[in-house]
Amino acid sequence: MAAVSDQPLIAALDIGSSKVSALIVTLDPDGRLRVLGTGQRESRGVKRGYVTDMEASEVAVREAVEIAERISGVTIDDVWASFAAGGLVSDIANVEVELGGHQVEQSDIDELLAVGRGAIDRNGQVVLHAHPALYTIDGVEGVSHPIGLHADRLGVDIHVVAADPAPLRNIDYVIRSAHLGVKAIVASPVAAAMSCLTPEERELGVALVELGAEVTNVSLHAGGMLVGLRSIPLGAKDITDDIACAFGVQRREAERMKCRFGSAMTSPRDNHEMVEAAPIGGEDGGEPLRITHAQLITVIRQRTEQITNEIEVALKGLGFSGPVGRQVVLTGGGAELKNIADYMQGVLGRAVRVGRPRTITGLPEAHSGPAFSTLVGLAMLAGAGSGDIRDLAMGAVRERKTASGMFGRLMNALRQGY
Repeated sequence: MAAVSDQPLIAALDIGSSKVSALIVTLDPDGRLRVLGTGQRESRGVKRGYVTDMEASEVAVREAVEIAERISGVTIDDVWASFAAGGLVSDIANVEVELGGHQVEQSDIDELLAVGRGAIDRNGQVVLHAHPALYTIDGVEGVSHPIGLHADRLGVDIHVVAADPAPLRNIDYVIRSAHLGVKAIVASPVAAAMSCLTPEERELGVALVELGAEVTNVSLHAGGMLVGLRSIPLGAKDITDDIACAFGVQRREAERMKCRFGSAMTSPRDNHEMVEAAPIGGEDGGEPLRITHAQLITVIRQRTEQITNEIEVALKGLGFSGPVGRQVVLTGGGAELKNIADYMQGVLGRAVRVGRPRTITGLPEAHSGPAFSTLVGLAMLAGAGSGDIRDLAMGAVRERKTASGMFGRLMNALRQGY
């Protein structure tokens, strides 16, 4: 087997509102990802997905990456980073070229993608993703492989995800302050979908709900691409804060109560089973606070109901209607709350399953839960290649020594905002 130093390295960095996670993987000769090391630190200086304290965020990033480097025995130079804050927008652009009835050739595809590069500008926002999806032949949609077919007109749908430049500059600055380069900044819904949705789900139509610490992203996937996106400034940390306020306990204690005893569903035993907790300001060895499971679940249910109602509004706004059988996949750290998928299924009237990242070789069990879907998805995207229309259409231009590819485009776009 090749030495670790000879193998291609991929580093993923998920900067969330509750934790900063790092993952270092390599590509084996057969193209499969293999985990070399992981690292995690409590997130500091991030609020609702936005960087609010540069120095605190930089320390958390540096420490998480250093842990992953120490475990893996390698040093990384750049990372694929996530962006999960509100302000993300998703759109579909469509372009067509005239063919005159001849068979579609690769040169026609190249010309179409080159035209598509000019159709993705989003009025001052930074385009994070511009992925060609399905092609159209003379208006017939859903063509995956048009080469060899006769057509008068060839078109393509391009999925575009964009964001405001200032929050992206802050993410970039934090990472560079930790002495790392930015390979790409990826919208969290794109990464999470890569790791926990099946190709068939993405084709038939599915809603992905990422219940994070302070932000919930609702994305609609159909025809193999992301077709709509909404952000809700609420998350699992709001449930923790509600518990802390309701019972006068520290946030850390409230988080423990939620994870160990909390649930989104009630049971007949809840009025008889007790939870003990240390109150704020209580003396060591003092009398603990005692509450019933029913009291705890009542607080949890109030916020869970609000978040679920907001999710339902977002789904309706995205046009996720029709057959009851259309599925919702729930992922993110908030999906680990006991029975939350069953609760949302009852409210939304749709099948809801918890989405966990697909297993990759060497992934620790602690990182195999829904809280790490985005992190694993970042590594999977990096291993598969960008598939971005701007890279596909670059052709020989990529041989130039000027900045190119995802990193070059991102840096050029961010500098325009300074």
